[in-house]
Amino acid sequence: MSNTSSKTHREWPGPLAGDEWRLQLDFLQFLRATAVNKLAGLSRELAVATPLPTSPRMSALGVVKHLTAVERWWLSIEAGGADLPSLWAGSPDPSWDVAAEDTPASVVAAYKAEWARAEKSLRRLGPDDRTRRRGEFTVRWVVAHVVQETARHVGHLDVLRELADGEVGE
Repeated sequence: MSNTSSKTHREWPGPLAGDEWRLQLDFLQFLRATAVNKLAGLSRELAVATPLPTSPRMSALGVVKHLTAVERWWLSIEAGGADLPSLWAGSPDPSWDVAAEDTPASVVAAYKAEWARAEKSLRRLGPDDRTRRRGEFTVRWVVAHVVQETARHVGHLDVLRELADGEVGE
């Protein structure tokens, strides 16, 4: 498997959107694509670099692995009630850790597999439904949480990518 990943098509949600639920899901997809595009073209060496002294476990590859864990937990397990293992069980949170076999392409493939799993879980649910695992949240809340979490980490990816090779962008 290649050490790089290719760009993923991304599209801004329609500016005249009238369906709040669809708009949240469209922004989530936009942010997902932005996250994986921050890895596109990076060598494994640059993707695993941890250039922030105060965050010695934060690499571009680790951020995307963490986002994979976020999607699994919140969308598939909590919202959808899927019987899957958590990817972040433990302390410190192991979802940030990069394994020797992880490459940008393999991490992106795993993240995209979680998108598909999450979309399947959400298909059965509406925004006002309670989550299937604990019922402590509405599905709307969970999706909004995943949107804000993904946006926050896309900001980290912006900085990590710029430090890696100087690339800035959308």
